Amino acid sequence: MDHQKVYAMPFAKLYPLLVAKAEKKGRTKEEVDEIICWLTGYSAEALDTLLKGDAAYGDFFLQAPELNPKRKLIKGVVCGVRVEDIEEPLMQEIRYLDKLIDELAKGKPMERILRA
Repeated sequence: MDHQKVYAMPFAKLYPLLVAKAEKKGRTKEEVDEIICWLTGYSAEALDTLLKGDAAYGDFFLQAPELNPKRKLIKGVVCGVRVEDIEEPLMQEIRYLDKLIDELAKGKPMERILRA
């Protein structure tokens, strides 16, 4: 898929897909929110506000209050591509979130997911 199409997708429409992936494997919406807040620096209240708006997925990351420096410790494959090798910075941020949700769905403990 074209990167620009991904960046333009409304975050509020993608968020339920992230939650559904986690819940299908017995995890919770609260855990998804914790991961998103850890990664981006958004507060729970700011996240709720964004979910009521029409922010694009790319803007969600570009306007993140403080991207967690530990996100660079995220390694592995998402959609057949190693996240640490993605050259497009915005796409790498998006794939970091995908990888963390994958780890959640696979049953990893939150301490490991959040690189504690």
